[in-house]
Amino acid sequence: QVQLVESGGGLVQAGGSLRLSCKASGNIFSIRTQAWYRQAPGKQRELVASISWGGSTNVADSVKGRFTISRDNAKNTMYLQMNSLKPEDTAVYYCNADLLTGFQSWGQGTQVTVSS
Repeated sequence: QVQLVESGGGLVQAGGSLRLSCKASGNIFSIRTQAWYRQAPGKQRELVASISWGGSTNVADSVKGRFTISRDNAKNTMYLQMNSLKPEDTAVYYCNADLLTGFQSWGQGTQVTVSS
């Protein structure tokens, strides 16, 4: 079992920045890949960025050049640095862990609201 807790969401003006954090606990050695997803009202949940246990990263085209995913292994914490935020980035952001067992763990989500 892996538990994930997000923090760092909030309200920001367009062009601003936020940093989301996701702290993992439990059987963290079962984590294969971690990722950030987001879901805007009326839309499907979409992948924003992912990072493998080895540190390889992928970022969605819609946020490339603005968002950066990283992880501090010593703190068991994954981050999403979001710069140059746009109103269309408004969504609930979820932390995800893809486990070696084939299961997935999800955080509770954190709201990000970007005002124009």
